[in-house]
Amino acid sequence: MANEHFRWKQGFPKIGIRPTIDGRRKGVRESLEAQTMAMAQSVAALLSESLRYPNGEPVECVVADSCIGGVAEASQTADKFRKEGVGVSITVTPCWCYGTETMDMDPLVPKAIWGFNGTERPGAVYLAAVLAGHAQKGLPAFGIYGKDVQDSSDTSIPADVRDKLLRFAKAGLAAAMMRGKSYLSIGSVSMGIAGSIVNDTFFQEYLGMRNEYVDSSELIRRIEEEIYDKEELERALAWVKENCAEGPDNNPAHLRQSREKKDADWETVVKMTIITRDLMVGNPKLEELGFGEEALGHNAILSGFQGQRQWTDHFPNGDFMEAMLNTSFDWNGIRAPYLVATENDSLNGVVMLFGYLLTNTAQIFADVRTYWSPEAVQRVTGHTLSGKAAGGILHLINSGPATLDGTGEQTRDGQPVMKPFWEITQEEADKCLKATSWRPASVEYFRGGGFSSDFLTKGGMPVTMSRLNLVKGLGPVLQIAEGYTVDLPEKVHDILDQRTDPTWPTTWFAPNITGKGAFTDVYSVMNHWGSNHGSISYGHIGADLITLASILRIPVAMHNVADDQLFRPRVWGSFGTESPESADFRACSAFGPLYR
Repeated sequence: MANEHFRWKQGFPKIGIRPTIDGRRKGVRESLEAQTMAMAQSVAALLSESLRYPNGEPVECVVADSCIGGVAEASQTADKFRKEGVGVSITVTPCWCYGTETMDMDPLVPKAIWGFNGTERPGAVYLAAVLAGHAQKGLPAFGIYGKDVQDSSDTSIPADVRDKLLRFAKAGLAAAMMRGKSYLSIGSVSMGIAGSIVNDTFFQEYLGMRNEYVDSSELIRRIEEEIYDKEELERALAWVKENCAEGPDNNPAHLRQSREKKDADWETVVKMTIITRDLMVGNPKLEELGFGEEALGHNAILSGFQGQRQWTDHFPNGDFMEAMLNTSFDWNGIRAPYLVATENDSLNGVVMLFGYLLTNTAQIFADVRTYWSPEAVQRVTGHTLSGKAAGGILHLINSGPATLDGTGEQTRDGQPVMKPFWEITQEEADKCLKATSWRPASVEYFRGGGFSSDFLTKGGMPVTMSRLNLVKGLGPVLQIAEGYTVDLPEKVHDILDQRTDPTWPTTWFAPNITGKGAFTDVYSVMNHWGSNHGSISYGHIGADLITLASILRIPVAMHNVADDQLFRPRVWGSFGTESPESADFRACSAFGPLYR
């Protein structure tokens, strides 16, 4: 669709590869040119073959025109990278080089150095020297040093080096892709939720993002003045009628709305979906209709919708709009999700964005609603929890909707998954739709009506729940909990689900327990969680989130990632090695936000 092409019109940041070399001529440099440039080319090939941008295209790498032996070539490379749109840099070398003369000095570009572990030339010596230079100059860099010695003729990338290159590259690109984009706040603070008090200083200094704001009345204006693509609306309404099954109405008889009102609500919520997307990224069709300003959008990579209560006390709720935009398909076909935070919880929206940029998959927005202990489940249902759920479960459910990808109806190797959009088949999209019903909104909550998505997430998916909190005097703090979605017997699910509003989507989550700290048991995870919301991403991506957080200087207060998976800038070790968590807080405080 033209709208999707328009969405990515600004392109994506590239990864710059910097081959550095011993600058001494008349034999030394000449003997190393081929090996050094080969390292750069192999890293570029690895990254382009392994990573993709959010539009599905391979990540682009830019290799320096020549090996970098001194400041002149470093400067030439920096100039090339600026012109080519490089947002992340990786330096590679098999040998000694002149550290401060060859290093990447751009303070805003995430950077890593791979020093080849070989005995013929001291690549590891350069790695240590240049990392010391980065630390001394306040430019944290990631050090990559292979565990095993390689022969100088070995052009392969060892598995441990490969893992670190990919982890850094994913995190670095995520940081670079946020820079210069916008968070679009539609409305203001929802029901006193602190996360919807949008903190522009945080977005600007830590993420390099702008903040854009529109009042909810902008939706009304565009509906009443018909500032949308009417052809798309007709196509969308027909698609919704065919694919979005309306579920039972749980409202008391005296509060149920008429069929005529419900039909009108369907038209309104579809318009809200189209308009919110256009507000975020623009739509060239609006230019053709004479709305040039509206056609541009707000360059928003993420948005939030206040909804409750001023909007939902009078108009249909935003549940359909949020669910469909956060989903990897709609009436225009299979496409990348548009991220919208329920209740304008910008801080939960941020971790949705982190998870999305690291995985290219849709994210589940949910309340971290209830901890169910094994004893409580036994008392209420007579059922004994077992397997991954044996220690208890968290009920993730929200009065705002979750992405339909969260049904778990997509599969890989016979297992439920959530996929990047380019891997999703039409059959899988249809299954997600079939597994979802659209329940008339609870009028006691949503006086204006509307429809809420209702589904049950399939068990067996590895997932990571995360949350960002702002603490006065400290700043942003990230929390991470890896675990699995779990299945419950149908009768048990029904009993537990009926205790809250059953018209909302449910995910049963069992975090991985370590037996200590915030992960002593499942109760401790719930008890330590810093807010009412969490974002759930497919896969165990805690280590990637930690790497990204260190790039942005956001400390991680709670995680269950194994220590050997932690990958932060080398200088973090200078803040202490006995407690990586404490060192992380000290390092983030010392260096401050990336864009301050």
